[in-house]
Amino acid sequence: MAAPAVPLRLSTQLTRFVLVGAVAFVVDLSCYQTLLAIGLWVHLAKALSFVAGTTTAYLINRRWTFQGKGGRAEYASIMALYGITFVVQVGMNAVMLALLPSFRGEFTCAFVIAQGVATAINFIAQRTVIFRA
Repeated sequence: MAAPAVPLRLSTQLTRFVLVGAVAFVVDLSCYQTLLAIGLWVHLAKALSFVAGTTTAYLINRRWTFQGKGGRAEYASIMALYGITFVVQVGMNAVMLALLPSFRGEFTCAFVIAQGVATAINFIAQRTVIFRA
């Protein structure tokens, strides 16, 4: 039987979360830009790219960053959190698109702002509630 994992320090978790977030960001933004390029409605493109990026982040963060054990309760908690951050991120993206002036890169700017807000919410909730030691 393996020894229980030693909880990771905040700095280690934060570093890993940022690295995983960078990978998930590339997945999310790539999907978003591709879907926009093929003419998909902007809000549906953002919703679908969110799912792709978030799934990537969850699969890596669960084990590597937060040493999650899995199980129904953990999965249900993550899905609830991602449901909340989905609404926040897609909503923030829509708000920013409404507020920003029209310029080259406005969609990317709105995306980055929405992503930043959702990322902060995700890290805090995962570290303090879902995967707390």
